[in-house]
Amino acid sequence: MRVRKIRGAFEELVTYDQVFVVDPASKKGKWHEVFGNDHDIHAEFGGGKGRFIIEMAKRHPNVNFIMVDVITEVILKAAQRADKVKLPNLKMIMIDLREVDAFFEANELSRIYLNFSDPWPKKKHYKRRLTYRDFMKKYQVVLKDEGWIHFKTDNKALFEFSLNEFCALDMIMKHIALDLHAQNDSDNIMTEYEEKFSSKGFHIYRVEAKFRN
Repeated sequence: MRVRKIRGAFEELVTYDQVFVVDPASKKGKWHEVFGNDHDIHAEFGGGKGRFIIEMAKRHPNVNFIMVDVITEVILKAAQRADKVKLPNLKMIMIDLREVDAFFEANELSRIYLNFSDPWPKKKHYKRRLTYRDFMKKYQVVLKDEGWIHFKTDNKALFEFSLNEFCALDMIMKHIALDLHAQNDSDNIMTEYEEKFSSKGFHIYRVEAKFRN
């Protein structure tokens, strides 16, 4: 994803301190204190401009949500959008997911969303895909034993790669969809990318996966 650099983006981002957490490493193991309750915590890894996570936070006020991304300008757009609705159960952080276990304690998350992750189509880049097993093993640490990973993509090759990774890790899978929108699921919340690609006739692939205890 190409993103136009914005001068002063980080300086502006930190002003949205009701939603953006500047020092997430200091919150490791303390995220329930950040939210001020003991509700389940769901995280979206690669949240883009925030459409999905904001709508989830609106629909589920008794769940805490954390949007994770690594691009300042992208999180800034999401924070600006979130600031208009003032959701106490939503936070955003900027981290590299290769170090996700430095920001969340073991078993701290109840669910992880991976929506339209970069497919990194070149074979030599397969280790950068967010469903590659090295990433998944780190997710396993921060995810509760009963926690699920919800994965959506428009990229068939990435979906096949991901299913193979899940199988290699002996994960449980359910709700596998090869054309999600054909199911007319009213609970499905579309991301910006999902709306864009589905309008062009692309199939949307989806699966829920869980590590075995």
